[in-house]
Amino acid sequence: MDIQRIDRKRQKQIRRWGLGLLGGLATLGLLAWLATLDPAAPSVDKASLWTDTVKRGEMLREVRGPGVLVPKEIRWIAADTPARVERIIVRPGASVQPDTVIMELSNPEVIDQALAAEAALAAAEADYTARVATLQSQLLDQRALQAQVTAEYESARLQAEAEGELAKKGIIPSIQFRRSQLNAEQLKGRVAIEAQRIDQFKASLDAQLAADRARIAQLKNAAQLRRRQADALNLRAGIAGVLQQVPVQEGQQVAPGTNLARVARPGELMAELRIPETQIKDVVLGQGVRVDTRNGVVAGNVTRIDPAVQNGAVLVDVELSGELPSGARPDLSVDGIIEIERLPDVLFVGRPAYGQPESDVRLFRIDPDSGLAQRVPVRLGRASVSVIEVQQGLAPGDQIILSDTSQWDDYDRLRIN
Repeated sequence: MDIQRIDRKRQKQIRRWGLGLLGGLATLGLLAWLATLDPAAPSVDKASLWTDTVKRGEMLREVRGPGVLVPKEIRWIAADTPARVERIIVRPGASVQPDTVIMELSNPEVIDQALAAEAALAAAEADYTARVATLQSQLLDQRALQAQVTAEYESARLQAEAEGELAKKGIIPSIQFRRSQLNAEQLKGRVAIEAQRIDQFKASLDAQLAADRARIAQLKNAAQLRRRQADALNLRAGIAGVLQQVPVQEGQQVAPGTNLARVARPGELMAELRIPETQIKDVVLGQGVRVDTRNGVVAGNVTRIDPAVQNGAVLVDVELSGELPSGARPDLSVDGIIEIERLPDVLFVGRPAYGQPESDVRLFRIDPDSGLAQRVPVRLGRASVSVIEVQQGLAPGDQIILSDTSQWDDYDRLRIN
């Protein structure tokens, strides 16, 4: 007869459960241990990386910007009056002199106005000449009358003096002497009045002639203006140089102020650089500049900084002190490097990708013995065109990766092959 052993069956179940529990705990422990391990470092070909070595010494801070060569003296020639472009005589690229006629314009009204202004001026000048003659004749009449009165006065005075002697001797009555004396005094008063009348006439004459001269001067200015407008229909260069642009066509109607031609002196050039607005704060007048014309480097100095920002850049004018190479001409593309300052004893390295001045970054430092690159925190300082100051995190001789490492942001180590 078989006897059922329930206790042994229960012991087997308990042993099975214990082994399963131990296995699960061991698995969890293994997973936790694996989680504490760093991911395997990916392998990177060293030839695909851009690296540099940290150095200590003098660091030259520079700012770079593209630009063009522009003439120092540029003259835009504009239309003085409404006109029609009849004929373009000189084309862009030609050498011109101040009196070279670039194009011929037409406007019959301007010619008529010039002729009318000349005629009005001539008529005013003729009227002035006639007025002077008339007033001078009147002045002579006044002076003749004054001379006549003066002569009558002198005659009356002499007669009164003679009759005074005769009256004392009783030869003539005293009443006759008194009449002669009174007549002489009246004529003396007339002499004074005539003198005042002449003075007033002179003042009136001067005022009338001054008004006429002012009118003539006004008409002369108007005639000169009309004459200049008529002469401007033959558009002249005004300076010696090269004709750069003629932005109009024959037959085109132009309004006053329309630019018709641009003339520049090609031998006197300067550089106009576009410096990024984020770097312009360190640029000041007088700083040295090296301008690369692709055919040589020319030295210069900053002479002007535009106060406005255009398309994220600031225009900087550079006076060129060195001799321009052959082939230099207006609108030639150049690169300019402005020297900001020299830092005598600093730690610096090449500028890493996305490394901004005065910022904290994490860079890969390469261990030459193990071939591993470990990510380390680095504090960056002042920057230049191609190098940047290292304030913390690196030492002289450290080799770091400067190229873009964003594809390995999940790793703190790289294996360099």
